[in-house]
Amino acid sequence: MALSRGLRCCQRVFSWIPVLIITSVVLWSYYAYVFELCLFTLTNALEKVAYLLVFHVCFVMFSWTYWKSIFTPPASPCKKFQLSYSDKQRYEMEERPDAQKQILVEIAKKLPIFSRAQSGAIRFCDRCQVLKPDRCHHCSVCETCVLKMDHHCPWGDLPNGPAKFHVLFLMFVALMFFVSLMFLFGYHCWLVAKNRSTLEAFSAPVFVSGPDRNGFNVGILSNLQQVFGEDRRLWFIPVFTSQGNGHYFPLKNRSSESHNPLLANEDMWEESDDGSEEGSLVEDQDPSVTIEMEE
Repeated sequence: MALSRGLRCCQRVFSWIPVLIITSVVLWSYYAYVFELCLFTLTNALEKVAYLLVFHVCFVMFSWTYWKSIFTPPASPCKKFQLSYSDKQRYEMEERPDAQKQILVEIAKKLPIFSRAQSGAIRFCDRCQVLKPDRCHHCSVCETCVLKMDHHCPWGDLPNGPAKFHVLFLMFVALMFFVSLMFLFGYHCWLVAKNRSTLEAFSAPVFVSGPDRNGFNVGILSNLQQVFGEDRRLWFIPVFTSQGNGHYFPLKNRSSESHNPLLANEDMWEESDDGSEEGSLVEDQDPSVTIEMEE
């Protein structure tokens, strides 16, 4: 037990090494641009002001988004998707697999779950003991189920020299980042326009009617609004403006499932004072659908 705790502690420490490396590169880039290029190389005062102003606007936005990407924790399914104490006891005491599956089917009827596993079964995480909401997947690195999971990104000596070396090397580093980020930017613009995550782009989500890569595609404008919100003035600022709570998503070409706006049913899933359920979005769900214990 102590060894396992020590390994987890070491893992946390080593996970910060790439962050420190990137931070060091950013600080060096700041020094190379502000001091070596703007203050020591440029002679025109107007050029210095213009260069410094544009750079610091970009630098603040970069630092802000980088901070948010590091310290924003992944969202997990709410308590309504977890097995209650009574359901868990009933599930564990039942020895017949078919009866266990039927218990989970009854629980799933009360939740806005429309996607299925490849076999057509309702997706259940036996490690987190939760019924997986649409587009939710278990992250083996974070050791938890993550709402609308895209993927887990693994985080991957600059010698001193004269000003000319710093500026040239800064341009080389900036070019490398620019090329790689443009490919990622273009790819993710395509994903957002199609309302897909990276996982869904490689493996189509499965519904009762079968696999459908465009199951959540409700049009480019609506797709953008789901991610960035309706206020376009906030689209380029790293603040949370996404619609919904991560548990329910409109579906394409399913009038019985997606005729309501994204936020229309949000209040239906708020817990009442006595903890009871207030409504069900899948009353017409086929009770014959089986459950697959998915890793």
